[in-house]
Amino acid sequence: MGEDVGEDGAGVGSRGLSIGEVAEATGLSVHALRFFEREGLFLRPIPRSAGGQRVYDPADVDWLLLCNRLRDSGMPIATLKRFAGLVRSGPGNEPERLALLREHEQAVRARVATLNTCLEIIHGKVVIYEKHVREGTAAGLWAPTPAALSRR
Repeated sequence: MGEDVGEDGAGVGSRGLSIGEVAEATGLSVHALRFFEREGLFLRPIPRSAGGQRVYDPADVDWLLLCNRLRDSGMPIATLKRFAGLVRSGPGNEPERLALLREHEQAVRARVATLNTCLEIIHGKVVIYEKHVREGTAAGLWAPTPAALSRR
């Protein structure tokens, strides 16, 4: 039937997706979607229905899902905004987009390497504790000494 409903989210019908439907599809809050719009992070202006509700389409959801991955991987909003601007401006700036994505990829790879190093250390501790718990020799593992406690 395609009736308009409030900004809290019930559907906009055949004319597109409501803010609530997009929030559900992307895992972003309604507040976050409004923030993305204010900050110019969409690839197009989000149109409004006759009743003033935002009307999204599936391409907006796809873009937001990519944005989620970029944000989850540590891309700052400012960089995401720059990337969105490049994409929004159309063909001809692909080398700039590539450079931005390569830089982010390098940063993510560095974070993954750091986390892998941390994981190796943690795993080593797990192995030691498992051995001592299994053998009944865990008492006193890394227990603070009375001298260390008195320095607090």
